[in-house]
Amino acid sequence: MPRVLIVDDEPGLRFALKRWFERQQWQVTEAPDGGRALDLLRNVTDATIPDVIVCDLHLPVRSGEEIVHALRREQPALAARVLLTTGDAVSHAEPTSVLNTHPHVLQKPFDLATLRAAVERITGA
Repeated sequence: MPRVLIVDDEPGLRFALKRWFERQQWQVTEAPDGGRALDLLRNVTDATIPDVIVCDLHLPVRSGEEIVHALRREQPALAARVLLTTGDAVSHAEPTSVLNTHPHVLQKPFDLATLRAAVERITGA
């Protein structure tokens, strides 16, 4: 069963994403902030490693950008599995912003077909 880590400080969005992934037969883990997410990711095992990490850009404790940078340094294979979500205007991001340098970014609001396509790009499914 594929695994996803959902990182978002909005409980309603986490719930909606959790429900969608569970309906797709995914095992879901949640984190309400970037600090908790990094703790989980730094302690993954073969049995808990997520296939996809859906991570909001703006989070308490550690931002999505900080998570991506930490994973690029510490666990590059996991960094490639991060799907950043943001309400920011991606087209207006600075050239060096993670919104322009990271390959997997979804601008909110997004529909489920767009989410599915992004997940498939990450997993190769």
